[in-house]
Amino acid sequence: MSYQALYRKYRPETFSDVVGQEHITNILKKEISQNKTVHAYLFTGTRGTGKTSCAKILARAVNCLEVKGGDPCLECEQCKAFASEENTDIVEIDAASNNGVDNIRELRELINFTPANSKYRVYIIDEVHMLSPGAFNALLKTLEEPPAHVIFILATTEVHKLPATILSRCQRFDFRRIDGEKIAERIQYVASKEGFTVTDEAATLIASVADGGMRDALSILDLCASSSKEIRESTVEGVCAMAGNDYLLELTDCLKNADTQKALLLLDELNNSSVDMLRLLSELTQHFRDLMIIKTVRGDKKPIVCSKRRLQDLEKQAALFDIKEIIYCLNILQQSALLMQNGNRRCEMEMAIIKLCNPSLSSDIESLERRISALEKGNFKPAKPILETKKVEEIPEEEEIPEPEDLPPEPVKPAVSADDITEVENWNDIIYLIKQKQPLMGGVLTGSRAYIKGDYLLIDSKNEQFRSLVNGTNPTYKNCIRACAEEILGKTYKLGPYKAPSTDAQADPLDVIAQRLKNFEI
Repeated sequence: MSYQALYRKYRPETFSDVVGQEHITNILKKEISQNKTVHAYLFTGTRGTGKTSCAKILARAVNCLEVKGGDPCLECEQCKAFASEENTDIVEIDAASNNGVDNIRELRELINFTPANSKYRVYIIDEVHMLSPGAFNALLKTLEEPPAHVIFILATTEVHKLPATILSRCQRFDFRRIDGEKIAERIQYVASKEGFTVTDEAATLIASVADGGMRDALSILDLCASSSKEIRESTVEGVCAMAGNDYLLELTDCLKNADTQKALLLLDELNNSSVDMLRLLSELTQHFRDLMIIKTVRGDKKPIVCSKRRLQDLEKQAALFDIKEIIYCLNILQQSALLMQNGNRRCEMEMAIIKLCNPSLSSDIESLERRISALEKGNFKPAKPILETKKVEEIPEEEEIPEPEDLPPEPVKPAVSADDITEVENWNDIIYLIKQKQPLMGGVLTGSRAYIKGDYLLIDSKNEQFRSLVNGTNPTYKNCIRACAEEILGKTYKLGPYKAPSTDAQADPLDVIAQRLKNFEI
């Protein structure tokens, strides 16, 4: 006899055996007990949550000769015929491969025949959302006036694709993701029946990876059992090509300490161990999600599926982070996940790591707040360089910003005295206007400041792209800045770079950093 997969071998045969869907099974049991079944059911939910299993149990129960509390007895002639797949009155249709209008028309002709040996003829249509528009129209006619001896059970993972006319004619049941603890309990039960052992940590990890799907959990358990009869966390990690929890903790420490070099070397090690970068990104995102939950949810009951040891490690690491830092990291990781779908996965992952270690590379508000928060706490750490590089010569301080070709050049005095200069208080309003007309320049100017000295509008921008854009051959950017400034300030100004006044006194390094961050205030 050929080997039977665990998810098939332990498929529930009664509603009482279904795990985690009591809000559905209790209603179905009452309907069957009271003989109040309807002609069309719709089961919807994520994969592996019990939709097809409940459909088969319902088909068996409505034809069972000795129903026990709404559950099929499993012993009568009808139940045995169903178990041996000899009951021709229960028909399963895969809509993915039978989605044409002709298939549904053929079904409509067959339903007029009375059941051969059962009370009801039951049609289970799996992945019903795959039907064509014509097939849906044909099915609708059948659902409007079905024969009394016919019951339809529709199952789908994408209920939003079903026409409203179909939805309104079905009794709908939404299957939830199964609780991780219940999945772990089921894993231990199956393991005891099969004669192998699973540690609590391994069962919890399998439940976490399965993400609420019992079928996925049993499939992972099946793979683990093929490699070892003593299943531990390391077994699950190896089977799923996962990065171990220690790697995630170590990688997160590198991000916290802005240790770019060590983080990239860890990434290279994981890549050489055949760890998929998209999977690693997902795990790292889940890791920061757990840190976020620990920082925000009080009490012992937290929506995190992990072992006690893992929870202790997470709590220690979460204490090192501010919630704003965690949110910033999650945003960077989610942005990278979108880019990784079509790009070079390793490169995108490396870019994400560099951004997380170097908030200065990002000009968005969250990254600035993260740097300011670190400074306020006294633990500001500049990112450690990946390679030793020569210092790039800065743009000469006396370099002017050229005007459009049709205007004479406007020289800018290199030095700016603090006595005759005024900061533009509504500079952010000007940036807002610039973003509407020239989004690129508006983004480059985000976080900058501006000052007025005589007829000059002096712009203080730390973004390296600012000089290259305004010094380019295209005058559009300079004209846009000048026009938007005139709209807000009521006067046309010449453009120039801002040069901070120099001082002979040796500045405190922390004061310098504080002043630079202050320049990014909104």
